[in-house]
Amino acid sequence: MLLEINPEHPQPHQVALVVNCLLKGGLIAYPTDTTYGIGCSIFNKKGLERIYQAKQRDKRKPFSFICSDLSEVSRYARLSNHAFKIMKRYLPGPYTFVLEAGREVPELLTTRQKTVGIRIPDHQVCQAIVKGLGVPIVTTSANLSGEEPVGDPLEINRLFGHILDMVVDGGLLTTNVSSVVSMVDNQLLLLRQGAGDISWLKS
Repeated sequence: MLLEINPEHPQPHQVALVVNCLLKGGLIAYPTDTTYGIGCSIFNKKGLERIYQAKQRDKRKPFSFICSDLSEVSRYARLSNHAFKIMKRYLPGPYTFVLEAGREVPELLTTRQKTVGIRIPDHQVCQAIVKGLGVPIVTTSANLSGEEPVGDPLEINRLFGHILDMVVDGGLLTTNVSSVVSMVDNQLLLLRQGAGDISWLKS
C-alpha cells in the first residue's frame, strides 16, 4: 500500500494509519532527513526477521532505531552527561549515535559489544510516526544490502512492495545515509561519514 503524507505538515489521519499498521505488526518504508528507511516497532521480532530477509542482510549486523526525543533515548541507552550534551546539540539531525545499550533493547538490535545505534531524524513524518507509536522504530536504508539507498518511494514500492505492508510517500529524497558516531565510553569516533557536518568531531 502506497500512502502519501505531506512531509512538512503530516496529516494526523494519515499518520494514524501508519501507526495502526505498525501496532498490528506491519513493516513500512518511510522518509527520514537523509533517505527512505525500512522499519517496524523494535519489539516486533517477526518484523525484524522480515527486514533481514528483504534486505538480504547479514544477521550479525544489527539495525539502528529511531527515538522520538532524548528522554526516550535514555530508556534504551546509557546516556552520560557528555553524550547527552552532544546529542542535544546535534539532534534532530542526520546522525546515528552509537551508545551502550539499555536493558529494554531487544537482543536482535544490539551488537556483541552490547551497543546500539540511535537516530532522531529532522523530519516531521518519521517523528510523528514514532511519537504516535510510543516506542522506537527500526531504521535501515531502503535498499538491498550493499547497494545504493533508494530515494524514490515509487521505486521502493516496486522493489519491496511485495514484502512491505505500507510505503509512506513523503516525496523524492536523496540517497544519502546518516553519519555514524560512536560515543561509547565517552570517546567520540566517526564510524561512517555521511550526511551532516562532522567538523565538530575534529575540534
